[in-house]
Amino acid sequence: MLNLRLIRWLIPVGLVLVVALAQAADTGLRTQAQAIFKPLPKDMAGPDSPLTPAQVKLGRMLYFETRASVDGTVSCARCHQPALFGTDALPKAIGAEHRPNPRNAPTVLNAAIQFVQHWRGDRTSVEDQATKALVAPPSFGNPTYDNAMLKLKVIPGYSALFAQAFPGQADPVTADNWGKVIGAYMRTLVTPSPFDAFLAGDDRALSPAAQAGLRTFIQVGCVGCHNGVGVGGGMYQKFGLVEDYWKATGSTSIDKGRFEVTHIPADMYVFKVPTLRNVAMTPPYFHDGSVATLPAAVRVMARVQLGRRLTDGEIADIVAFLESLTGQLPHDFVTAPLLPAAAARP
Repeated sequence: MLNLRLIRWLIPVGLVLVVALAQAADTGLRTQAQAIFKPLPKDMAGPDSPLTPAQVKLGRMLYFETRASVDGTVSCARCHQPALFGTDALPKAIGAEHRPNPRNAPTVLNAAIQFVQHWRGDRTSVEDQATKALVAPPSFGNPTYDNAMLKLKVIPGYSALFAQAFPGQADPVTADNWGKVIGAYMRTLVTPSPFDAFLAGDDRALSPAAQAGLRTFIQVGCVGCHNGVGVGGGMYQKFGLVEDYWKATGSTSIDKGRFEVTHIPADMYVFKVPTLRNVAMTPPYFHDGSVATLPAAVRVMARVQLGRRLTDGEIADIVAFLESLTGQLPHDFVTAPLLPAAAARP
């Protein structure tokens, strides 16, 4: 038999070995994750979308500006509220003159890293989305771009701010420049999360449950679509690869998805894969807001996309991982700016 002195020596050695093995496993999981995902950048500026302080400042103001809408009630922030992590918590957003949107309002946080905008990919960028929202009936609802810009031109202060943002332009108050400055502001809305810290090497950034969830997320195949810097947002995919999505979601109407844009049969029920960053804070889920909770959404996705029936434990772990994607809100998003004083002119 081992003597007591030897046992006392072996116990701490064994504990050290257990810790070392656990750390090695974590390192292996991180290496695997680093090959699939990427950390968020400092901002989302691009070669064709540089960020200037004057444009970001004006874009932030216009993001919260309601008076450019047809009835003076709608701003970007109405459907993409800072308090709700850039969403509105409704199944489908409500726009100008109480018109319902056909789909759920996705978060604007980290939106610029996605390869297209909108569920059907009918907007090429955040700038394109901001511009076209001015005349979209369920958004700002203006009859023309000129009508929207006239509303801004009669508000004291905006002409000077546009001139600062676009020096040298004879008439800078244009719909195109509206889109550019709001896009510039949106490209600053980056929310680094504990998962980014984990990717960078912080062993304590993810809880054991979140690490187990990350491992399950990889092993069951979620990463086939939800990968890259956005943990999604980089491709199109049919919703309902294994079975019709509405049978699992209980959707009251069936959306044909990208098919309505392209009229290509292969695009039937195809949607942009959404980013999962901040997903724990942005219910309800899917293009029609048909699922209210994140565990239910995970269960639906496993069923209709992967043909898997996950256990309650697997779902709980995946949700713990998804919660690690919740980031810190930018200060300039949480607080609204002061706007030039003037009455709205519908």
